[in-house]
Amino acid sequence: MADERLSRVLSRLQNLPSISLPTDYPRPTGTNKLIESVHLAQLSEQASLSLLKLVLYTENEESDEDEVEVGVKRPSAFHLLLAAFTVLLHRYTGDTDIVVGSSSASAREPLILRFPVDPTDPYWAIVRRVQHIEKEAEADALPYDLITRELNKGKEEGQDGPLFRVRFFDETDEPTDNFIGSTSVTSDLTVFVTRPPASTRASLAPHISLRILYNSLLFTSSRISTFIDQLSVLLRKVSSNPLAPVGSVPLLTPSQKAKLPDPTSDLDWCGWKGAITDVFSRNARAHPERPCVVQSLPADSLNVPQETVTFSYGSIHRASNVLAHHLISNGIQREDVVMVYAHRSVDLVVAVMAVLKAGATFSVIDPAYPASRQIIYLRVAQPRGLVVLKGAGAIGPSVREFLTEELKIKVEVAALEVFPDGHISGGYDQEGEDILKAHMHLGKTDPNVVLGPDSVGTLSFTSGSTGIPKGVRGRHFSLTHFFPWMGERFGLNETSKFTMLSGIAHDPIQRDMFTPLFFGAQLHVPTSDDIGTPGRLAEWMAASEVTVTHLTPAMGQLLSAQASCQIPTLLNAFFVGDVLTKRDCLRLQALAANVRIINMYGTTETQRAVSYFAIPPVSQDSTFLATQKDIMPAGEGMIDVQLLVVNRNDRNIPCAVGEVGEIYVRSGGLAEGYLDQDASAEKFVNNWFSASSPRRKDTILHPNGLLAGVESRYWKGIRDRMYRSGDLGRYLPDGIVECTGRADDQVKIRGFRIELGEIDTHLSQHPLIRENVTLVRRDKDEEKILVSYFVPLDGPNLDAYASDIPDDEDTKGLVKGIKKYRRLIKDIREHLKKKLPSYSVPTLFVPLKRMPLNPNGKIDKPALPFPDTAQASFAPAAPTAGASPTEITMQSVWSSILPNAPKPIPTDESFFDLGGHSILATRLIFEIRKVFVIEAPLGLIFEEPTIAGLVQAVDTLRDADLGFTEKVPSTGLPGAPGTPGAGKKPVSPYVEYGQDYIALLEKLRPSYPALPADFNEHPITVFLTGATGFLGAFVLNDLLSRTERVKKVICLVRAKSVQQGVDRLKEGSTDRGVWSDEWVSSGRLEVVTGDLGLDLFGLDQGTWTRVADEADVVLHNGALVHWVFPYEKLRSPNVLGTITAINLAASGKPKAFVFVSSTSAIDTDHYVQLSESLARLQSNSKGVPESDDLEGARSSLKTGYGQSKWVSEKLLFEAGKRGLRGHIVRPGYVVGDSHTAVTNTDDFIWRMVKGCVQLGLVPDINNTVNMVPVDHVARCTALAAVAPLPDAPLSVLHITARPLPTFNDMLSSLAQYGFPTAPCEYLVWRRKLEQHVMEVGDNALFPLLHFVLDDLPTSTKSPELDDSNTTALLEQAGCETSSTVDDALMGLYLAWLVRADFLPLPSSPSPEKALPVLANTGVIRAAGRTGL
Repeated sequence: MADERLSRVLSRLQNLPSISLPTDYPRPTGTNKLIESVHLAQLSEQASLSLLKLVLYTENEESDEDEVEVGVKRPSAFHLLLAAFTVLLHRYTGDTDIVVGSSSASAREPLILRFPVDPTDPYWAIVRRVQHIEKEAEADALPYDLITRELNKGKEEGQDGPLFRVRFFDETDEPTDNFIGSTSVTSDLTVFVTRPPASTRASLAPHISLRILYNSLLFTSSRISTFIDQLSVLLRKVSSNPLAPVGSVPLLTPSQKAKLPDPTSDLDWCGWKGAITDVFSRNARAHPERPCVVQSLPADSLNVPQETVTFSYGSIHRASNVLAHHLISNGIQREDVVMVYAHRSVDLVVAVMAVLKAGATFSVIDPAYPASRQIIYLRVAQPRGLVVLKGAGAIGPSVREFLTEELKIKVEVAALEVFPDGHISGGYDQEGEDILKAHMHLGKTDPNVVLGPDSVGTLSFTSGSTGIPKGVRGRHFSLTHFFPWMGERFGLNETSKFTMLSGIAHDPIQRDMFTPLFFGAQLHVPTSDDIGTPGRLAEWMAASEVTVTHLTPAMGQLLSAQASCQIPTLLNAFFVGDVLTKRDCLRLQALAANVRIINMYGTTETQRAVSYFAIPPVSQDSTFLATQKDIMPAGEGMIDVQLLVVNRNDRNIPCAVGEVGEIYVRSGGLAEGYLDQDASAEKFVNNWFSASSPRRKDTILHPNGLLAGVESRYWKGIRDRMYRSGDLGRYLPDGIVECTGRADDQVKIRGFRIELGEIDTHLSQHPLIRENVTLVRRDKDEEKILVSYFVPLDGPNLDAYASDIPDDEDTKGLVKGIKKYRRLIKDIREHLKKKLPSYSVPTLFVPLKRMPLNPNGKIDKPALPFPDTAQASFAPAAPTAGASPTEITMQSVWSSILPNAPKPIPTDESFFDLGGHSILATRLIFEIRKVFVIEAPLGLIFEEPTIAGLVQAVDTLRDADLGFTEKVPSTGLPGAPGTPGAGKKPVSPYVEYGQDYIALLEKLRPSYPALPADFNEHPITVFLTGATGFLGAFVLNDLLSRTERVKKVICLVRAKSVQQGVDRLKEGSTDRGVWSDEWVSSGRLEVVTGDLGLDLFGLDQGTWTRVADEADVVLHNGALVHWVFPYEKLRSPNVLGTITAINLAASGKPKAFVFVSSTSAIDTDHYVQLSESLARLQSNSKGVPESDDLEGARSSLKTGYGQSKWVSEKLLFEAGKRGLRGHIVRPGYVVGDSHTAVTNTDDFIWRMVKGCVQLGLVPDINNTVNMVPVDHVARCTALAAVAPLPDAPLSVLHITARPLPTFNDMLSSLAQYGFPTAPCEYLVWRRKLEQHVMEVGDNALFPLLHFVLDDLPTSTKSPELDDSNTTALLEQAGCETSSTVDDALMGLYLAWLVRADFLPLPSSPSPEKALPVLANTGVIRAAGRTGL
């Protein structure tokens, strides 16, 4: 029976989809990371009434009520809410297959529910489906672990992802606790529904409470609030019409509506800023000598300095006037197309301005296009004029033939060339005269052709699905409308220096030219060598002192490739044309610390980039990108532009925040349309949202109190239009738009928009191709490439293109097919080169025997294989003479950090020998991250403490990010064996802790003597290490308070003399309120001086022998606690010191051994998963068992401290097997005394509290934190020594809080007790903290930033611990078995921290609670922890 149920469950759960909810932050890579936050909410009264209304709904209103009850059970509130939740998931993702983890009222096992959803499904159908699928799952309920195990059978490691990422529970269902805990780390969002008991006097509408757990590493609290609001809206809408299709139910809430664009608002339709030609002419007349275009000249070789030629505004004005008059006089009329055969130069600027001054429309052809492609453009454009730039070369014979025979060219300028003095040449006629000679005298005379907002000035091309490009007619309105706003928003003015880097036949070239001409600024033009030679473009921009550049992401990658030259003058970089990634931004920031990166969204049809998302300069905010997702959003509309996200199922419904829809661009600056009127009607649509709005006043036709200007003759009136982009996107909670894909197969690669259908049309015309399809795939470097799959057409003609591949050759599958048809592939590529621009020719061609088909008979695209093209190319960087740029910068960074740095700083001197310390080391790493824009590990300075080592490490990390190295060191720390830093002499040789444990086993004795039979029957002497530390002082006090059981305690103290040792011990214990002089005077306390890291602890042989003969217990509590030092630095005091302590226990009298460890030894993802797995099994274990062998942390511990504790514990396990008896005490965070509140102020917990007070913010972290009062830990430790469990073989004692407090419990008390702190999302808090530390430098968390910023997500998700041994130990002694930190104790701690001057006095005017009065009235001083 169970087998049948399992079979049914597995069949339902095959090929589970993975939901991808819209997140606010990037999803962390690697292991699952969770910062759990909680949001509590009540469903509104309206939503509750809607539930009541839905419960009463009957499909067939005429049916008898009793009949309905017999057939189908009415849905519960839980079913209705789960159905609504499922609909929201569908709307957020577009997915039609939704998987939810849930619970059952009748079955004890959890449920995995899989719901199909179609946008046309009525809501009521989803409700009934939820009921049916839940009932089906309840009937087949099985243990979750069994289902998971069976579904993951045969899968490779890493492919066994979670079955679901969203959960929906009823709070009252029984079995959910363990299941909830075990799946939390892999769940993004969990909804708990509960219905509190109500009086009969209350409303009949159910009062529903929601408790939502979410991962704040992914979502902001505003996202969760949005979700709840939309849930309420959805319920209200479907209660009015339960049969409404779920894909088009409006979700927009009033608060969201206020933040999103209003599709009926005025967009300054009449805001005509004048023609670009008129603005340019005004600038030229006002400042004729001002530099306009600075043209770089090709040098004879790359080593020869480049020369430039400067063209003034006056010279370009004169030259463009001459050419404009020539075009007019030769018959060019208004809006005739004049084609410019171009190259990147000042000549192009002059040609374009001349065409526009003549009132004509310019279009550009790139000579690099194949002749057949040029002919297509000419055929579409039907130009009446032709201007050939001299530097562009001669027109090819086939193109010339087409021009002559098929086009009606009125005028041709055969060889345009402009000179710095404003002289212009157009080539020579048959008489040897310059064809422009007749108009040379008109250089200072503008043609004065009137242009209006709707005059067509540009003709650009975009891909067409039929294989013929579409011509887009651009209006003059857009050529100037946005510039005043851009100048104000981004600081553009006449002092700016722009670049001409766009493709010359790509419409962004217009932006490159017109922006500087509008502002009266400079336009700098590079040579082809500057663009094509790796590293040269950055040098050129730096030498030109460029301040503004327009780039595609591909051009940005070219700019940063092998670039070493900084560009400090670059202030704005506008990106458009393709997806902009975080990596692209980081690369540019590494070259230009002052650059503001602006990601823009736009198409040829919108004429201009119409939205923007600004990324501040890294010099102003080095943390901004850390909280951004990998793909930069499209942003918000520029002035007078709206990005409208519209429901795909009903265009009359605007999308709400989070749901995927189609992006429409609403603006007065759209292009006029396509040359093809039918295509225009499909894509340029009238705004149906404002169809009923009142007509707006046309201030161009009817200006206030004035006559209409001449431009009104070329104005078609107010047209509220939208461009249907075909792009999919969604609104973020702040109204910003992010793109999520294409509604069709049109794609962008390297900034070029490509129609896959166009490629396939031409491909299908090849005579030897039977079937074909082209897709975008990602190569080994995650770069998008075009891959064409084709099935060759069998026949005799194919044989001529096929090669014989022997069957025994070591090739198979796709590789064999590619080799066999290599000649055919070459022919196909040449065929496409004649039809398509080079960027549209696929990178790979894959021959197949047949196309895979899906059940609908269509090509199954996901099933198409991807050929292995991973060919790693590695070229080591050439050595450079003298100091490298990295070394020079590193010297500067060190000089700014070190208090008294020598000049120059020796490259082989240790940072710590020059005055550095751990706090300065943390600051140094943050400076390195900021300056070099790399993710340098915080432990790097301890591995590479010299400038020389850091330079190598930084270059390695940098090159790895740029893709120039084959492998990044797996340790993440250069200097490890096999890495570039390994040749130098490091401070400590690298030691792998797991291997070191194996090597150290030989230091253990073969066996250890048993404890004396009378161990428990007489007073004992304890040898104690670490007594000067925080916990050690309380352990000492606890031991010596047991006067009958403890005869004497011998403390190892690091000091020059015994008296200094006693003084040090007394000072520390007195500060903690646990000292008695009677201990010394009575002889019950003895101090011996030594050091943990020395042989025999530094004791002389006589003292060693005496202690060995006298002591009954070795209580080893001492350690070097440091959260940044690597293992090899902690090995001597922490690991070798433990071996010394073991040897002491085995010398002389047989002794018990107690070792104080830390939960840092199990701080790995394995133990989180283990505790969750045990919870799922509902075993008697409360978490990780005390008997665990620690193998789950053999190689994955991240801190050197945790690694040192792991090795020590493993050695003790082995010693226990060989006879040594005692306990390992493993506590979590040790906090203050539960009575006096004395605490250790250098602990992470209190540093975090103080850091939050200093920052004024507390993070929303619902993760539990295992913090236990020190007196409880000391009691457990002392009992382990004086009254261990019978015959304990170094068994573990877990000390854990019961119940476990949360970070929110702890930090929320700050505001309650009057400390002015506000809650915020964890990632916001983390970013604000980093900024605060870098600006102020004195935050309490500064020394622990590595923990807070790098490891907090995983470190605070700690495993549950079973403490059965500890409970037995305490019960045996008749002590209280549990301890925790509750609200009252937290108040006591805060009061003590204020009295100790660690925290300031609370300053809120009327706090919810007053700090309690402390019982002890003596001197209170902040106490540290470390004791050696």
